[in-house]
Amino acid sequence: MKLHLAAAALALAPLPALAQTSAAQIPPAQVTEISDHFARYRQANPTPGMVYIVIKDGKPALSAMVGTQTPGGAPVTLDTRFRIASMSKAFTALAILRLRDEGKLVLDDLAEKHIPEMRGWTYPTTDSPRIRIRDLLAHVGGMVTDDPWGDRQQVLSEAQFSAMIAKGVPWSRTGGMAHEYSNYGYALLGRIITNASGQPYQAYIARTILQPLGMSATTYDIAQVPRDKFALGYRWEDEKWVAEPEMRDGAFGAMGGMITTANDYAKWVGFLLSAWPPRDGAETGPVKRATVREMVQGLNFVRVGPRRGAPDSDTCRHGTAYGMGMRITSDCDLGVALEHGGGYPGYGSYVVLAPERGVAAFAFTNKTYTAPAVPVWQSLWSLARAGAAEPRATPLNPLLAQMHAAARAAYAAGDLKPLDGKLAMNFLMDRDAAHWRAEFARIKGVVGDCPTTEPLAPTGNLSVNFRWNCAKGKLDGQILMAPTNPPTIQALRFLPRPD
Repeated sequence: MKLHLAAAALALAPLPALAQTSAAQIPPAQVTEISDHFARYRQANPTPGMVYIVIKDGKPALSAMVGTQTPGGAPVTLDTRFRIASMSKAFTALAILRLRDEGKLVLDDLAEKHIPEMRGWTYPTTDSPRIRIRDLLAHVGGMVTDDPWGDRQQVLSEAQFSAMIAKGVPWSRTGGMAHEYSNYGYALLGRIITNASGQPYQAYIARTILQPLGMSATTYDIAQVPRDKFALGYRWEDEKWVAEPEMRDGAFGAMGGMITTANDYAKWVGFLLSAWPPRDGAETGPVKRATVREMVQGLNFVRVGPRRGAPDSDTCRHGTAYGMGMRITSDCDLGVALEHGGGYPGYGSYVVLAPERGVAAFAFTNKTYTAPAVPVWQSLWSLARAGAAEPRATPLNPLLAQMHAAARAAYAAGDLKPLDGKLAMNFLMDRDAAHWRAEFARIKGVVGDCPTTEPLAPTGNLSVNFRWNCAKGKLDGQILMAPTNPPTIQALRFLPRPD
């Protein structure tokens, strides 16, 4: 793609020094590395403007702004307003769950209970399930994937949307058979929020989420956005930047209508991260911590593929499912990750959260469908590989420490006697005492006595992995407790690793 000189200078300007950085949070080498990831992306995908933030322990640790709000106009800042498109869906999902918590709906409610216009719908087969609220959340209702058609429905009035709903939909498939990304479905969720809450969708989101989080610059109404702080959306066409239509807010706002700033969105991401780890203590957010954690359960139709932005030699694969307003991915470097992109005429955005490590990153641009997923992922991988995003340690249940000490005594004695009173009813049924004595003897023949142990690695409140340092190697193992009160050992497993 050839850029004229002015656009080229704008689009390929180097990323500036980071606006917020703490060496204690992010090592200098990774600050440079992350900056390079975004610079390379923007060189390959020119945009008028871009902003990104890396969040650690709930707060921005690193941020950068580059380019301008309009070609040749004011510079992008952390307070510049961008449309974030489908990243709006997480707000919709959390609002549905909040209404569930308030007793105003049930996720297994038929959608038509809250949207009367749906009651006349004809389903594709006589055995088709009628759409529930949870089906809309997970995009499994049977409606067709509707990007980019859905983006252009933003401006529909509520009356026009009511008429559209009443006509029914053509079906892509019987519901519950596959995941198909439905903007229409999330617009229906917006209508459910309106009807269940008794106030317009946008007002409910503002009152229950935006205002409590202090997201005062965030809106759905483009008329409320100060013109001098708005990143106008563009596409590259006929060798020049062409402004996209500035669509007003309408009935499809629940699927992608939010306009926000990097500073405001960082508050939202910090709030989501604060739901981890589970803990005692007062609830301080607009929605319960357990409810936030619920929205990231990947509940349907896992898709597996290579990691975007990883080198060709990368052997890790992403297994991804849709939760509620977020995609859920298991990543080799980050563990459980929440992700979503936003594509819209004039805008692209992306967010990834690694809640078990307390880090996240997101980026906004003002170019059509330019969602910077690759550098967002790469930024978090850089932190994880540098040891700057370690997983939060699972607390060690003192009972597990006691059981581990008894297991060590049993191994040293070559007999189960030190475990008397600590074994579940199945334990000796699975291998009797005589065979355990034989097993201890066999393992000692491989690795010998094991005088010291490395720190215990709990995998939950009732399970722990261990490694013992032995005369002739290592001995790895696991203790798994039974679900009884008091808990007792249901399994003791060993894996010798001779030198």
